[in-house]
Amino acid sequence: MAETICSLSSANIYQGGNLVLENVNLNVNRGEFVYLVGKTGTGKSSLLKTLYGDLPLKEGQGFVAGYDLRKMDWKKVPFLRRSLGVVFQDFQLLTDRNVYENLKFVLKATGWKDNKLMDEKINDVLDKVGLKSKGFKMPFEMSGGEQQRVDIARALLNSPKLILADEPTGNLDPETSDEIMQLLFHIARDYNTAVIMATHDYIVINRYPARMLKTERGHVFDSATIAAE
Repeated sequence: MAETICSLSSANIYQGGNLVLENVNLNVNRGEFVYLVGKTGTGKSSLLKTLYGDLPLKEGQGFVAGYDLRKMDWKKVPFLRRSLGVVFQDFQLLTDRNVYENLKFVLKATGWKDNKLMDEKINDVLDKVGLKSKGFKMPFEMSGGEQQRVDIARALLNSPKLILADEPTGNLDPETSDEIMQLLFHIARDYNTAVIMATHDYIVINRYPARMLKTERGHVFDSATIAAE
């Protein structure tokens, strides 16, 4: 039976005091690739922020990588985030240090101490994203696609069960977008890591079809459920 990595049931999602999404029910399994789509302002970002502990879940139930979102507090959020990888549209790399030092910074921040193990892990994730020989490069020396690969490598550092990718192809040209999509699908399939990817890009979705969650009119619609009706 498939292992559920992320689930919400009868969840109401608030941004401040405003109810953004109501009665959200979803399940994402280990190794599954799922798109999250919807117009700006329909709750995509609020949903992602709830899943990585940035917004509290006040009503309903939610579990992510074994953590109960209703019992999240500031002490537990770092542990939740170690079980996740988050990929941003704008890379958010530290511009004053090279790729290797960017990745080492994250490992140290999440409690790694052994330099040899850190070296091995950094080489491993750079190899997975096709940047094995680029650890010495500064972010400004790299193309947008390479920087996004570094961002994905960073998301893989703590061997996450779930990657949340927020518009990861949003700033990339079509050819580079293709490369990033192939990489994300490869990670889902070959490393059994669930991926939830928020996107506006229907060209990407048509080229790489997968299950879709859509935020609309205060609800989340699931293409798997719709197709079954």
